[in-house]
Amino acid sequence: MGLLIGILITFLVIVLVLYLVQRLPLDARAKQIVQIIVIIIGIISLLKYLAVF
Repeated sequence: MGLLIGILITFLVIVLVLYLVQRLPLDARAKQIVQIIVIIIGIISLLKYLAVF
């Protein structure tokens, strides 16, 4: 059960950060780069929860 909650919280944090990046006054290229970085970090954290690393 704790694992599921951890995965859910990680997913919600990723979604929240992506939303906040959209609100930032950056040009489209910078937003795209930040979004890719956030998604990669999020995938790595989810894989840690699933004990791949």
